Amino acid sequence: MYQQELAEFIEFLRSEKQLSLHTQTNYQRDLQKFAEYCQKFSLANLDDIRTQHVRQMAAQLHRQGLGGKSLSRWLSAMRSFFAFAIRKGWAKNNPADAIQAPKSPKKLPKTLDVDQTAQFVSVEGDSILALRDRALLELIYSSGLRLAEVVGLNLHDMDLQEGMVTVLGKGNKSRMLPIGSQAIAALREWLPKRKNLLKDSAEQAVFISQKGTRITHRAVQLRMQQLSVKQGMDTPVHPHMLRHSFASHMLESSGDLRLVQEMLGHANISTTQIYTHLDFQHLAKVYDNAHPRAQRKKSNPD
Repeated sequence: MYQQELAEFIEFLRSEKQLSLHTQTNYQRDLQKFAEYCQKFSLANLDDIRTQHVRQMAAQLHRQGLGGKSLSRWLSAMRSFFAFAIRKGWAKNNPADAIQAPKSPKKLPKTLDVDQTAQFVSVEGDSILALRDRALLELIYSSGLRLAEVVGLNLHDMDLQEGMVTVLGKGNKSRMLPIGSQAIAALREWLPKRKNLLKDSAEQAVFISQKGTRITHRAVQLRMQQLSVKQGMDTPVHPHMLRHSFASHMLESSGDLRLVQEMLGHANISTTQIYTHLDFQHLAKVYDNAHPRAQRKKSNPD
């Protein structure tokens, strides 16, 4: 039910809104749940759908274990689809407009401290894969890159002489970032060896696989899982954990929230503000351990 309408909407997201394939897939999956619900209750026309129908389905998804964040995304997909349907003349009202998802408890991102980060990114060895992995990890941590940004990086995006990299972030927004000296050194070791893996000289990807093609998201994730064991980490390290660690360490050192927002490519500073909680946790821990009369976390049973 509504398969043609949904297909047109997804094409609109791809061609006009230019949303990422990941976002398109999520919206498609969310709206498929909606279509199945409509079929179950014989809601054959979009104008037959009322606010109570959307609310009932949201409640059903919540009972099935869908959290607040996922429900928010589902409702966002619903609102966007019905706004599109109104434009196309398929519907007169947006039944998802007035519905809010239940709030989820805010989870702080996991980070590594400075010593743990240094332990992880310092991949030893001079094999071609060791050189690649060290350059990849150093660059993610040096510049706070997202996984998609580092995977999508091309040779012409980097200027090692100036120590700058240009990345394409969310919403196809580009930003220019500095590269740290350790990352520059690792890249200068990797790039001359990169050609030994190439199968096609036209390949522009900075980081390539053993097959000579651009490395995939999944390959980076799997490689980092393997390196977590090899580097003796207490917990598996994923790409976003390095980005979180970059943000936390930058904020801890500079105290400049706007700077960190700019470097991370966050559209809203509220997204960046979560790192102030991490910074406060660090401050509180140092205070409790260092101040002779702190003892805030200790209690006397008497």
